[in-house]
Amino acid sequence: MKRNQVHVYAGTAGHSAWFSEDAGQSWVHPNSHSGMYLEARVWCFASHAAEPGHLYAGSDMGLYRWDEAGARWTALPSPIGDVWSVALDPDDPGVLLAGGRPASLYRSADAGLTWTAASADGLRQFSDVNMGPTRVTQILFDPVHADTVWATVEIGGVLRSRDRGRTWTLLESGLLSSDVHGIAVVRAQGGPASIIAATNRGLHRSRDLGETWVYEEMPAHWQYARSIVAAAHDLSTVYVTIGNGPPGNSGRLLRSHDAGATWANVPLPGEINSTVWCLAQHLSDPQLLFCATNLGQLFRSTDGGNRWERMEHEFGELRALHWRTLPEGIRTAPHSITRPVIKISNV
Repeated sequence: MKRNQVHVYAGTAGHSAWFSEDAGQSWVHPNSHSGMYLEARVWCFASHAAEPGHLYAGSDMGLYRWDEAGARWTALPSPIGDVWSVALDPDDPGVLLAGGRPASLYRSADAGLTWTAASADGLRQFSDVNMGPTRVTQILFDPVHADTVWATVEIGGVLRSRDRGRTWTLLESGLLSSDVHGIAVVRAQGGPASIIAATNRGLHRSRDLGETWVYEEMPAHWQYARSIVAAAHDLSTVYVTIGNGPPGNSGRLLRSHDAGATWANVPLPGEINSTVWCLAQHLSDPQLLFCATNLGQLFRSTDGGNRWERMEHEFGELRALHWRTLPEGIRTAPHSITRPVIKISNV
């Protein structure tokens, strides 16, 4: 695969979405004429290999769809005003799940044109811990257990669906904290699958599909875990991003090759300016990984996470990363925007 076929997307807290067509070397910032407010907060992205012309983004102004053919964002009629998480059914690109702030869960079966509120007993929309609204931080279709979907809530625990997102059950037994930031399904070679949730107080594992959780300490000074990602091609390889709080002033990337039984620090070059926040992967190229800090540093690995390079461009504040490849014949985002854009090149 040519690296210049790799399209990377960065969601910022206040400068909308940025695009890179060359695997993160240079970046384009479409202006408001492209359909999204220039200072929107973009919390998440999602795409589906069966629909390469579309990219979804959740923002503080609702849910948007990027259309490659027209190089524009379209605001979808989402019932959620502040969309913090979105996921596409791997078996059906027309099925979308979205989570918002205050915490809510909705399902669409027609690519976001209409929505149905999901039944979620126990889902809290306000927390006394932070004296504010809760938010759905991640939605994950389980790659092992049929029809199962997971959702994490900050501050509201873990929810599980056994019917592909139509109904949800709150599962908190054993969690030291209900401030849950992310979740992953992991499986050691030859062993059963388990679930690991990342919280502000560390990792929690469930071996019974979320019914009970057990705390597992990480080998680090800080136990603030912002995201956890199992490799799509190998569920025994797992990454967790950590730091000393939001946004913090330092962070680390940890990796496990045994489904989280042991962890090792993965060195990132230079001084880390804040909590390492998120990591992006894609099944089309397991060797290519991106990760970012909360305060905008961007890193890339082309050998499966063994060695990392710091990309020259830094963002003000990053909240989401996503990458994919686009087939020939689809108009690419930066070159098909006819109005002025802000372009920053690092080559």
